[in-house]
Amino acid sequence: MPEQSDAPRNPPSGDEFYRAAIHTLRRANVPFLVGGAYALRTYADIVRDTKDFDIFLKQSDIESAMAAFRQAGFQSDWTFPHWLAKVHCGEDCIDMIYRAGNGLCSVDDVWFQRARKSEILGEPILLCAPEEIILMKAYIQERERFDGADLAHVLRKCAPELDWPHLLAQFGPDWRVLLSHLILFGFIYPAERSRIPAKVNRELLERLQNENANTPPDAKLCNGTLLSRSQYLPDIQQWGYRDARLEARSKMSEKDIAHWTGQVEEKVRPR
Repeated sequence: MPEQSDAPRNPPSGDEFYRAAIHTLRRANVPFLVGGAYALRTYADIVRDTKDFDIFLKQSDIESAMAAFRQAGFQSDWTFPHWLAKVHCGEDCIDMIYRAGNGLCSVDDVWFQRARKSEILGEPILLCAPEEIILMKAYIQERERFDGADLAHVLRKCAPELDWPHLLAQFGPDWRVLLSHLILFGFIYPAERSRIPAKVNRELLERLQNENANTPPDAKLCNGTLLSRSQYLPDIQQWGYRDARLEARSKMSEKDIAHWTGQVEEKVRPR
């Protein structure tokens, strides 16, 4: 007897698929947040026609979410097990994200405590807070994708209302990444510079000054791989730098790194 398919007889598409996904997760009692294009529309007034739908979950809930989608007849798979799973329906897909691709910024209870109530497709949902959107986008500086413009647009609209102490704490030792985006914001929007609290700029510049004066640099560590999976491979493979993704605070293994960078490695090797 031929094996029967679990796929829906009339698969939903686009908004119908996303609405079905929301209902599926609710029936399975899997808590989730919405980010991506829907968050940008709210926090940056950026409207994009996208064929994916970004939801954020805790890692401990991913297996339950995948099982629920499969039971509902959708294909679900681990795309990159260290940070991302996907649900597919025709040309549409849902990204289930539980940390950043660099192994940092894991979704935790704090994300849910800080989430904002919103509505999407007529459904009440929880939206990722703007601080978490900024945190995730700040590190995306690939050759083919740079999310700094999205971040600047969020700051343009939301900077005065942000929880800056929380944002600074979230960046932790990577405060230079945040500072670089704030400096760019002042360049992009000269008339909007005052939207960034002066005390935030002062604190970060004081850190910079104190670090330069007092902290000996780690000459063999490359943090560039936290920003791009491809552009700093020569540093790791040829010049003897340690890969920051293998430091304790990143949740990546050597296997994860090989999988994540394998698609682009050949493009940056010298010929």
